[in-house]
Amino acid sequence: MQEVQDAITGLDLGVIAAYFGLIILIGIWVSRKTKSGDDLFLAGRSLGWAAIGFSLFASNISSSTLIGLTGSAYTTGIAPSAYEWLAGIPLLLMAFIFAPIFLKSRISTTPEYLERRYSRRTRLYFSALTIFFTIVVDCAGGLYAGGLVLNTFFPNVPLWASAMAIGLFAGIYTAAGGLKAVVYTDVMQAIVLIGGSAILAFMMFSQLDYSFAAIRESVPNENHLSMVLPLDDETLPWPGLFFGVALLGFWYWVTNQYIVQRILGARSLPDAQWGAILGGLLKIAPLFIMVFPGAMATALLPDIETADRVFPIMITQLLPAGLTGLVLAGLIAAIMSSVDSTLNSSSTLLIHDFVTKPDREIEPGKARRWGTYATLGFMVFAIVWAPLIQFAGGLWDYLQQMFSVLVPPLVVLFVMGAVSRFGTEKGGFYTLVFGHVLGAILFCFGNEGIMNLAGMEPIWSVHYTINVAIVTVICLVFYLIVSALTDHREIDDDVMWRRGMAMEDAAWNQPWYLDIRLHAAILGAAMLTILIVFW
Repeated sequence: MQEVQDAITGLDLGVIAAYFGLIILIGIWVSRKTKSGDDLFLAGRSLGWAAIGFSLFASNISSSTLIGLTGSAYTTGIAPSAYEWLAGIPLLLMAFIFAPIFLKSRISTTPEYLERRYSRRTRLYFSALTIFFTIVVDCAGGLYAGGLVLNTFFPNVPLWASAMAIGLFAGIYTAAGGLKAVVYTDVMQAIVLIGGSAILAFMMFSQLDYSFAAIRESVPNENHLSMVLPLDDETLPWPGLFFGVALLGFWYWVTNQYIVQRILGARSLPDAQWGAILGGLLKIAPLFIMVFPGAMATALLPDIETADRVFPIMITQLLPAGLTGLVLAGLIAAIMSSVDSTLNSSSTLLIHDFVTKPDREIEPGKARRWGTYATLGFMVFAIVWAPLIQFAGGLWDYLQQMFSVLVPPLVVLFVMGAVSRFGTEKGGFYTLVFGHVLGAILFCFGNEGIMNLAGMEPIWSVHYTINVAIVTVICLVFYLIVSALTDHREIDDDVMWRRGMAMEDAAWNQPWYLDIRLHAAILGAAMLTILIVFW
């Protein structure tokens, strides 16, 4: 990677230093205004729609699109980009169903919703599981991705040292400034990444004479630029595209605290809804400015051996000095945006769900202090775990296969809990346990390494995106059966969705062009167009 190292100029290093200096100033400025736990965890419930939308984009994109999906587009094709542009489906559910419920019930965490709808033990089970997955998968995955980037540019720096540097930087300003510092830096990171990636995509396309045919000629097979792939495809078979991707996205966009925290911190329902729709529209962009460049790199940079290094090599080989530094800074900072988000959300869950109890509230100052300590503790754990991910295969597979075990029962509990009073406390809790045990068993049965240790061949070879859909249906049946056989109780109206709930806020007395229904239609049309064009 000597050519990558040599591509970093003094100008690039100066731009990177200035960029991170600005992030430090933002962290210091916000930390001086952070007085209570509500400030630290939910930005004082003061976030506007633009900040929410850009923060949703930046927080999710770091460890998946830039490293994982660009590498996938280089090696296997553009189909995995469906995880990006189909994010609009769960974000529409958030805007019209869950944001009205979450904000009306004034919850601070998504597990708190499960307590209001089902029981405290359901809340604590989900919260503990979320903390584990958030730190081990999301946070450590972000540190691993950042370590790979720095290691690409500076090969003499070990992966563990790179991960530690990113973790310490993100952890310190998150512990000091909380969600508001996270969101403000996210907005800056999103703008830099979108602008820099768009320039990179344009320059690569220009080197191919603006010819889509040239891209088709360079890719290794006819399915490389297709979204709908055969049933036996190992990347994303068509049943997984139509039935599994949106279910996996439901975890990220509707139930995952580190994403939903921005919605919970909205200053009003319209801000939460506009922010969710903006996030969905922004998630269309990566297909064209981040994923397609990965496919174009098959023609321009044909000898990259490791998929996870495709994007870093692209920006150093094809961008001029200065702009390389800016995009590199934005890339590392965006990776930090997932790290800071996961650290802040995990500390929120720990303090609100475990330390705070129904009969014991914590003083605002003490909640802020304990939240800071929790953030720093989680930071240390993630730094230690991150280097071990290199032994788990590609980053994208690591992320998605881990979450495929978690998702199915959560989809059932949140959707059925919001739209139907039929589900009981026992139906909810035992569905969580049953779904996760079943998912873990099927994961083990399909994992070649685990089965080889047992002296057996894999006996469940279903792709994880299809597996998610199958297990979700099984969990739904289990939920309905257990609920039918157990006692029902009174349910608070605030945790139930009803028709027209999304449009009740007085702030919706707006001109037609500000109507969320129009924005939702535009987002739906954009997703449908992508599916048809790249079928």
